Amino acid sequence: MKRLADLTFDNSFSRLPAGMHARVRPTPLQGAHLASLSPAAAALLELSPDSLREQEAVAALSGSQLLPGMDPIAMCYAGHQFGHYVPQLGDGRALVLGEVLTAGGARWELQLKGGGLTPFSRDGDGRAVLRSTIREYLCSEAMHGLGIPTTRALCLFGSDEEVYRERIERGALLVRMAPSHVRFGSFEVFYHRQQYRELQQLADYVIDHDFPDLRDCERPYLALLREVVGRTARLMAQWQLAGFAHGVMNTDNMSILGLTLDYGPFGFIDAYDPGFVCNHSDHRGRYAFDQQPSVGLWNLTCLAQALLPLLDADDADASVEQARDALADYEPAFAASYVSGMRAKLGLREAHPDDPALAASLLDLMAVSGVDYTNLFRDLAALCLDEAASATPLRDRFIDRPAFDAWADDYRARLRAEGSGDATRAAVMRSVNPRYVLRNYLAQQAIERAEQGDYSEVDCLLDLLSRPFEEQPERQGYAAEPPDWGRRLEVSCSS
Repeated sequence: MKRLADLTFDNSFSRLPAGMHARVRPTPLQGAHLASLSPAAAALLELSPDSLREQEAVAALSGSQLLPGMDPIAMCYAGHQFGHYVPQLGDGRALVLGEVLTAGGARWELQLKGGGLTPFSRDGDGRAVLRSTIREYLCSEAMHGLGIPTTRALCLFGSDEEVYRERIERGALLVRMAPSHVRFGSFEVFYHRQQYRELQQLADYVIDHDFPDLRDCERPYLALLREVVGRTARLMAQWQLAGFAHGVMNTDNMSILGLTLDYGPFGFIDAYDPGFVCNHSDHRGRYAFDQQPSVGLWNLTCLAQALLPLLDADDADASVEQARDALADYEPAFAASYVSGMRAKLGLREAHPDDPALAASLLDLMAVSGVDYTNLFRDLAALCLDEAASATPLRDRFIDRPAFDAWADDYRARLRAEGSGDATRAAVMRSVNPRYVLRNYLAQQAIERAEQGDYSEVDCLLDLLSRPFEEQPERQGYAAEPPDWGRRLEVSCSS
């Protein structure tokens, strides 16, 4: 394992035309101290976790001193925010230090989130606060633990610096990792400016850098769009299956790689509510939980529009038709991924035409009764085939117990039809239905302790959520439904 100074840094994106980024040196975080680190993320860089505690590493990752090969930039992009196009956004508080090139051939961009003012900061201060940084740090690693594509979090820095949001808070900094931080909005900005040369240069970079197998396709830009459509469809299905709500699905928060990107007012569903809105600033519920799949397609339509000049340079109508064909792949890809995932959650081995209806009827019952989403699916693994429907304690979680009994009868019949065995099915279900997720109240408890200088709960949650499918008896309380105060938590874009 290596020290940070032993890593090889590059920044291929910084060699693109200047209009795609701005070179900016980080603004050192005052009194920066390493608060927590992710050993799993460090391993991706072939990096010794302990080396991150060394003074040289702290200085480099908190913005005080650059290492050879680092070439920090803020990326330029636009985006549709709550459905409205904003022509100039960009990294207002994030800086890509460069890419780490590993011996295994992987490339990981290291980005400082909270690294200071950039030309894209608009009226912001370029900083991040401790609460929002902790939430992204924990959730990005928790999503990886769930098997959901995501940016990663290497480490978290606290500081003595004061930052004003709704109140004076402690400044913090997150070191974020991803193979690329290019977004849908990265393409939109050049399309709407009619800078088609730059648009093509960006597309070529993404293909060469992230999808080299597409370069030999007859229509590489169409192949790129199709690839992103498929990845996004699968990501949306995984969000729905995990009960995860993003909160701000603007096109500038959509990754070209199909990663979960930019954790702000996110939330995992506690009591199941398909219309769950986790962002108290989303007054119209545009990004409600049950709207995420359709918003994913809407955002892809914006990306497809931005790529139109590249699809067929000689025939605009042909470009539109190609884009429509690519977008038509979204709904079947989403449905296939979602139905397959729901079968796994229910412990079903074989595909049956009635499976979507079986799952939907359970979700309807859960919504009426406000049943805890994560715990119900986890505990459903204990249901036995040879017991009466009215015997399972799960029925007591439902207001309409006879309706659940009827559903359980149908479910057991479905299981018997494929020769399901209780023990084998239970093991499979527990491998896909987590015992632990990052509930908002758990994050809030960790934040409150960290604001007093105690990061032990952050580290505890990091470890817990790296193994969400394992029973951890000593931490069983972390699977509990939220207390009354935890049900009323509100999060916003500054959270």
